[in-house]
Amino acid sequence: MEGPVRPSASKSATRPATHGSYAAYAPYPSFSSYMRARQPVLLRTARSLTANPCDAEDLLQTALTKTYVAWERIEDHRALDGYVRRALLNTRTSQWRKRKVDEFACEELPEPDAAETADPAEQQVLRDAMWRAILKLPARQRAMVVLRYYEDLSEAQTAEVLGVSVGTVKSAVSRALGKLRSDPELAPVH
Repeated sequence: MEGPVRPSASKSATRPATHGSYAAYAPYPSFSSYMRARQPVLLRTARSLTANPCDAEDLLQTALTKTYVAWERIEDHRALDGYVRRALLNTRTSQWRKRKVDEFACEELPEPDAAETADPAEQQVLRDAMWRAILKLPARQRAMVVLRYYEDLSEAQTAEVLGVSVGTVKSAVSRALGKLRSDPELAPVH
């Protein structure tokens, strides 16, 4: 039995073999260097197309695979970023079009409870009242409350940022929350 047909000697030096194990695939050296140099930038582009960082990595890998397959056909290697970005966008569009949409037939439409949906105007009034109350706090307490609850830092991280002990953060935040609870503007929230 004869082995697989190989391309001519001139093509085999520039084109990877398309048979056998993974070791038979010899990447183009110029592709490898391009990928190593541009991967961080292209990953940022992929992350802008999808919310999940893992999906962005998969998207970039797919686009780079498509680029690798077309490597010989790309005439101007100075325009590779544009080619890969177009591959990213086309791949993401294809994924979006193919996504499964689950629809279930039912006798009655599920309507949200009136209590569940808050009025956006009321939410904005509450946010404004909360910020006015926070601005009344002393600067140090205000900084700790903002870092703990708006920036979502731990007590240890807040202490490190402000250069104080964890105990200081705990006590200052406790006092600040007490002041916020007693603020008359926030009384309707309680």
